[in-house]
Amino acid sequence: MALKEFTYNIPKIEKGYANQTLYINLADNTIEIRPVNEKMKDTFTGGKGFDLWLMWNSLPKDRIVKWDDPENVICIGTGPLGGVTQYPGAGKSIVTSISPMTGIPIDSNVGGYAGPNLKFSGFDAMEIQGKAGEDVYIFIDGDHGKIEVHDASDLPNTAYDITRILSERHTEMEGKDMSVVSAGPGAEHAWMGCLNFSWWDIRRNMPRYKQAGRGGIGTVFRNKKIKAIVVKFAKITLDLINAADPDGVKAAGRGHGGGILKLDAKQNRMRVLGTGHLPSIMDEFDLLPTRNFRTGSDPEAKNLSGDVWEKIFTNSGKGWDGCWRPCAINCSHCIEGFIPKTGSYKGKKVVVDGPEYETIAGCGSNIGVFNPHWVAEMNFYCDAYGLDTISFGTTMAFVMELFEEGHIDEKATGGHKLKWGAAEEVLAVMHEIAEGKGFGGEHFGKGTHYLKGYFGDNFGVDKALMHDIGMEHKGLEYSEYVTKESLAQQGGYGLTLKGPQHDEAWLIFLDQVHNYMPTFEDKAEALHYFPNWRTWFGLNGLCKLPWNDVVPADNAESSEPAKVPGHVDFYAQFFEAMTGRPTKGEDLIHMSEKVYNFQRIFNIRQGKGLRLHDSFIPYRSAGPVTDWEYESRAERYDEQLKEIGVDISGMSTSEKNKKLREYREERYRLLTDAAYKRRGWTRNGVPTMEKIKKLGLDWIPEVVDIVKKHEGTQPPKDTLPATDEAWN
Repeated sequence: MALKEFTYNIPKIEKGYANQTLYINLADNTIEIRPVNEKMKDTFTGGKGFDLWLMWNSLPKDRIVKWDDPENVICIGTGPLGGVTQYPGAGKSIVTSISPMTGIPIDSNVGGYAGPNLKFSGFDAMEIQGKAGEDVYIFIDGDHGKIEVHDASDLPNTAYDITRILSERHTEMEGKDMSVVSAGPGAEHAWMGCLNFSWWDIRRNMPRYKQAGRGGIGTVFRNKKIKAIVVKFAKITLDLINAADPDGVKAAGRGHGGGILKLDAKQNRMRVLGTGHLPSIMDEFDLLPTRNFRTGSDPEAKNLSGDVWEKIFTNSGKGWDGCWRPCAINCSHCIEGFIPKTGSYKGKKVVVDGPEYETIAGCGSNIGVFNPHWVAEMNFYCDAYGLDTISFGTTMAFVMELFEEGHIDEKATGGHKLKWGAAEEVLAVMHEIAEGKGFGGEHFGKGTHYLKGYFGDNFGVDKALMHDIGMEHKGLEYSEYVTKESLAQQGGYGLTLKGPQHDEAWLIFLDQVHNYMPTFEDKAEALHYFPNWRTWFGLNGLCKLPWNDVVPADNAESSEPAKVPGHVDFYAQFFEAMTGRPTKGEDLIHMSEKVYNFQRIFNIRQGKGLRLHDSFIPYRSAGPVTDWEYESRAERYDEQLKEIGVDISGMSTSEKNKKLREYREERYRLLTDAAYKRRGWTRNGVPTMEKIKKLGLDWIPEVVDIVKKHEGTQPPKDTLPATDEAWN
């Protein structure tokens, strides 16, 4: 039943923009269309930039907004390059909200058809505010210029079923015109709720989905009583987007996509394995998290290697699993006919979307589970229940280590024996989250940061120890890379805007394996360039995989191979051809710098975003916490101490470990100084007025007020290095 109906005229898209956004308030079912002006496009570009700007203006400015306040908004945007059928990876959406886990804006980049369908329906972004009284779903029909808010009391709970029912209910093209955004029962009870964005698998004739996983946006979604968003649009073509230079768009797409088709089989085989090729590589370089990030490799890791997944994925060798119609990467593999052994789908055949690398590591090696069936089952239920596999796996690894080491027992875990590898116990906790019962539903689903307080206050667990081994920062769980030997990646996690997520600055291979950045200045430059470069994909509705997962054959001979300059040139050509704005590679970074610094100021407005909040990363991300960890790599660590002039003769493991910790923590503080200086921020992590003016953000009065208020503040002394020499 439609609770509200709204009709509108579908606008003509010009140079990649619909030039309007959609606003819905579920408290009273208000629906409005709001204009996008040139100032908004010039400052924020699109996608994540538009989302943040809509949030900035819709949230109350006189107080810190909490995730479950009715005023919190969920925004979904694409960008001027999103929805282009001639370019690989151009089917992305960017979702933002105030996170239940961090209290600051979270953004998640996700595939599927929702973003492109929304754009061609006439909206560069949409925002949803308020809370419905009962469960609803939103239907946006871009073919007929119609928006409806429907009663959702007849819908099931899991995303797996919701997606299929609504795709069938509203389609006019056997599902090909549909995208459904949904969460699930887990997101109702956990803070780590994710969203599923569907796409139509034309070979299997069914909807499948990708996840906006990080930070709990699915939790906000269900808190607002939204069961789903349905976005319908029949046929997307290049003509509809009205590029400034359609032939230029085609040429850039042919050049980039053609290279991928030619070279993928010789490089990472994304069309065969997707990110499933990564576990064996990470294990080889001691980067695969095993048993709560204690080590980076394990003899059992071979059971989760790409060779194993190649045999499990259905028809993976054909390379036609793409979450966007024309994408040359085609990395969205699946398992057909999978039969879960637990839960409400026990004994039924289902389709598992994935698993991707982060799930294989987080719900596999990091919790001591090396059986691919159990990893796939956790993947399936996390998606169906609307749970982030990264937060779930990293939180479980933390709990398991506490359990294994005797810091907690079954009284703390609601009767679950959470030992390494206990896959069925892990799934039992997951099912509890979906039911909102027991340890899973009442405590575990709130994540690592919450559990540190819960275990400390109620079971007497040492809070300093939990800080060291609980792999979260700013409230967000770490994604799945062991960073102990990469200072740049420690900064790539600790100095992020939203928390330790690799999509902002994945530097671990460049730093640890290739040694492209040996000095503090090199690392600081990388911590300036790569977060801004990766932000650019989120402004434009693009996937980053075509950038660096398949690279030009001569990339290694280029002046800066880490940046993949040949592909950067394609993206600059693409943007110029679409918008008509003359564009070079450096212009792309300038676009992102505006939004990156704006988001930093947004964090400050939310009571965070200063040096204090970038400091005190869990020590396990920087070095060995326990003596066992040190001894597992004793030769490496002993040699490092010798290199810095420490005489280790006669020293116990504990003494050596303490000395190593002092050194590594000081290096992180020095890195913070160097990165802030390169970014044009104060020593307290505040963008300077000079920086704000250079970026052209000084037209926003509140931005100026926040910067002026905080620019002169000083960081706590315990966040600073022992000497000011590097800063001065």
